[in-house]
Amino acid sequence: MANLEVNDIVLCTVDRIMGTIVFVKIDNHGEGSIVLSEIAPGRIRNLRDYVVPKKQIICKVIRIKGDRIELSLRRVTPKEQKELKEKIKQEKSYRGILKSVLGEKVDEIISKIKAKEPFYEFMQNVKEDSKELEKLIGKKESEKILEILKSQKEKKVELKKEITLKTTNPNGLELIKEILGNAKEVDIRYISAGKYNLKTEAENIKKADNKLKEIIIQIEKQAKENNFEFNVKEKWIFLKMTKLKKCAQCNSYTLKNKCSKCKKEPKDAHYKFIKIRNAPNSK
Repeated sequence: MANLEVNDIVLCTVDRIMGTIVFVKIDNHGEGSIVLSEIAPGRIRNLRDYVVPKKQIICKVIRIKGDRIELSLRRVTPKEQKELKEKIKQEKSYRGILKSVLGEKVDEIISKIKAKEPFYEFMQNVKEDSKELEKLIGKKESEKILEILKSQKEKKVELKKEITLKTTNPNGLELIKEILGNAKEVDIRYISAGKYNLKTEAENIKKADNKLKEIIIQIEKQAKENNFEFNVKEKWIFLKMTKLKKCAQCNSYTLKNKCSKCKKEPKDAHYKFIKIRNAPNSK
């Protein structure tokens, strides 16, 4: 099991409340505590408006002192919440895939995986190299799981960021064309009044965000060098994932409405993929 570090984002379950301290069970990492000032900004009239026993909450690790893990609820950003929720949903999907092949042995195998490294990272790596999985469950089962993973349509996360780029320079239009023309791997659309929409896609939020961050840093640097007005805001859009189907005739997996091998109509696999609707625009 990987050790926790300061600034890690973790899923917790509220265990008990003692005075102004909330004690939680950290998923796969024992117990942690949250003091009143780290629950929410401003004055808290009723602590139970925010936390109650058995409620799941997402927290940030702020201090580690020996066995004591101190957490914060208020310091978790909306983006960090979305990233962890997406990861948790994907882990459930991976567990469903393993269960479809391993049956009742699935919990035992996942426990062995978690003893060495996080389950999510392990399954992500399996897509590229299945040797470690093969050591755990054997070649035959490993090949079945790999086939399902490869058949699974990759969920794409589309990230849009709106920037404002304005100047009173007589050559402003040419300068803007030059600045934006240097940005690679991003779709740029003019909105109005000096506002531009930047869009990119990636396998997950983190990759999409990192990609756009690099581009925006580059644009901002050039904008400041030319005394431009510059600012940025962002919004998240999650695209749907297609549900995987299984043919009852030949046990093949497909994303289509007809099996490519025996041409029979497949049925939905017994595990589910999450559909995420468009998130509201950030203000």
